Amino acid sequence: MKDILGQLGDRREDARLGGGQKRIDSQHAKGKLTARERIELLLDEGSFEEFDMFVTHRCTDFGMENQKPAGDGVVTGWGTINGRMVYVFSQDFTVLGGSVSATHAQKICKIMDMALQNGAPVIGLNDSGGARIQEGVDSLAGYGDVFMRNIRGSGVIPQISVIMGPCAGGAVYSPAMTDFIFMVKDSSYMFVTGPDVVKTVTNEHVTAEELGGASTHTKKSSVADGAFENDVEALTEIRRLFDFLPLNNREKAPVRPFFDDPERVDPSLDTLIPDNPNQPYDMKELIAKVADEGDFYEIQEDFAGNIITGFIRLEGQTVGVVANQPMVLAGVLDIDSSRKGARFVRFCDAFSIPLLTLVDVPGFLPGTSQEYNGVIKHGAKLLYAYGEATVPKVTVITRKAYGGAYDVMASKHLEADINYAWPTAEIAVMGAKGATEIIYRSELGDAEKIAERTAYYEDNFASPFKAAERGFIDEVIMPQSTRRRVARAFASLRNKQVQLPWKKHDNLPL
Repeated sequence: MKDILGQLGDRREDARLGGGQKRIDSQHAKGKLTARERIELLLDEGSFEEFDMFVTHRCTDFGMENQKPAGDGVVTGWGTINGRMVYVFSQDFTVLGGSVSATHAQKICKIMDMALQNGAPVIGLNDSGGARIQEGVDSLAGYGDVFMRNIRGSGVIPQISVIMGPCAGGAVYSPAMTDFIFMVKDSSYMFVTGPDVVKTVTNEHVTAEELGGASTHTKKSSVADGAFENDVEALTEIRRLFDFLPLNNREKAPVRPFFDDPERVDPSLDTLIPDNPNQPYDMKELIAKVADEGDFYEIQEDFAGNIITGFIRLEGQTVGVVANQPMVLAGVLDIDSSRKGARFVRFCDAFSIPLLTLVDVPGFLPGTSQEYNGVIKHGAKLLYAYGEATVPKVTVITRKAYGGAYDVMASKHLEADINYAWPTAEIAVMGAKGATEIIYRSELGDAEKIAERTAYYEDNFASPFKAAERGFIDEVIMPQSTRRRVARAFASLRNKQVQLPWKKHDNLPL
């Protein structure tokens, strides 16, 4: 018996070494943690239950039958984050470069199936050289099987991808279908075709970092939702994000203890809006002053800064925030911000996370570039996402809400539940000056008369009271009481239920 137990211990020790101490040292020299070290940091101490530690590949070509490391380049299992269950797979770059074989993919599919069956999220820690060339189509079939699990799980369980090394070729499409993608600066990259292929086909000279590094995907492509300095920070922040999310689409997000009075008023908000209507202010200040303890987890901070998306808590409960940012492009809506906002709104709706929308939008960005690139279709994504969402929706208009952008930003007409406006709100088709110059074009030569007409327009059409008279604004509120009013609004909507007509699925304007 002792021999058998000793043999088990030896095999486990061998499996835990992955590709061997030399390759582990190489991984550390690059500033990267090993697959198992990452799992230890991500999960609660001692909570990890591993599956398929001794699985090996079945390839017998190209001498692969003589190279059969236990685990086959990926560590899979489940554990807990702050006591809540989560399934994890962590690719091991020290074993055959983390390349994906048929059995490697089967291990990932197994825990994804279990996650779907048991209603728990999946976190994938990606660090792989791609498909295992020696296995040919078997490797590609494995990828396809993983993709199918991503699709089945979408909107059912949260799926989070952390790119912690290379992720190239077909491998990128699995993270692309998950809810959130995070990268590590200077040590992770994603691209469909690498720099060498790009050079051969298009004669472009580009480095891996320029082509698919963290900076590229957080600032230019919007593929990634955030980037962190190193593995440790990335895993710590994923733990923090996890606490905002429900385990599945049938459960509510966790309620956390809070020490911030929901009745708190903040007089400083009464002076947040500048006297000059063209002067910007930081919408993040309002978000922080509404949130419990000022805690805000921003998503896609470095992309389309004219719209802000992320999570806060109100009375300990998760709320998704979408807000125009006057500090960037005056908070205007454009292609990038519409896509960013729509994606976030749809995630929140899929997982029953209420939505708070903070509005200061002068309209959609004009120009040939926007029109040629389809701002109509892309803008419609945000409009559609808000109209489709059945979660509690509370909207606060702080300043400008002009034109079609007023409708798009969770207006009463898209069945937002409670719509507030500050006294500084301007709800109109367009700014008073432009509107006056169109309506009274024949009087443009008389500056005094135009100024008079502009003042009249401002008083009658650019204030929140005309919309309040129509019932499109439920209440004009004092800025200092925003937290209290918003918290009470969401409290009143906790049992909201909506019945929709049957459909197989919608046809979102992609």
